Amino acid sequence: MHYAALASGSKGNCHALSEGGRTLLIDAGISLRQIRQRLDGLGLQGGEVRALALTHEHSDHVGALGVILRRTDWAILATPETRRAAEWAQGVQIPAERWIALEAGRALDWEGWRVLPFALPHDAADPVAFRVEAGGVACAVVTDLGHPTALVADHLQDLDLLVLEANHDVDMLREGDYPPQLKARILSRVGHLSNASMAELLARVCSPRLKALVLAHLSESNNHPDLARFAAEEVLRGSAVALHVAHQREPLSLSAAPA
Repeated sequence: MHYAALASGSKGNCHALSEGGRTLLIDAGISLRQIRQRLDGLGLQGGEVRALALTHEHSDHVGALGVILRRTDWAILATPETRRAAEWAQGVQIPAERWIALEAGRALDWEGWRVLPFALPHDAADPVAFRVEAGGVACAVVTDLGHPTALVADHLQDLDLLVLEANHDVDMLREGDYPPQLKARILSRVGHLSNASMAELLARVCSPRLKALVLAHLSESNNHPDLARFAAEEVLRGSAVALHVAHQREPLSLSAAPA
């Protein structure tokens, strides 16, 4: 399986998983043009994209939905609640023939892949993360959660690749320029995962099988890659896990081999 972070941060998110000539996108918070350009720049063909899976309806995750519906034939994977919320937020309608219904906690077999959405604590209609298995590789993309839960930790066992939110440093956020209401939202139990909380969750799910960790959804205002790296390195010390940081503007590309 091949993984790419096409964009990751508060201004737009899009992840790509490729296996056997098929590509599944997770979220589309950057333009369709950017998605195609960044796929092409990584040597992945945009024409291989078969589907878009939505984690939740916030604009930095679904901003390109309208253009995608007009200019592609990609299937849209989403829970009913996220479908309705995304349609309302973007002023679009996802045709019934293009929608593949998801349910948190129930795996979907999609073109030989196993796609498992699971629930997250976030201030959205029905937010999920995704565990995806194909070609003997298991990976998960987990962002936009306010705190680690036992359910999340359960679904992150025995992974080859983990993409995990490290949104903010608590001190930077508290001392920064964000309005008090926004700070409170981010720090809430349905907000975003701090570096410290990321490390707490990582310690619960790191296993000998894990080969690569990608820190994602870093805030440009309230975090720094070195701080996020340091928090993860404290947990990973002595392991062989390769540590990466996904960026807003520079795509990241990784290959994951079977265990």
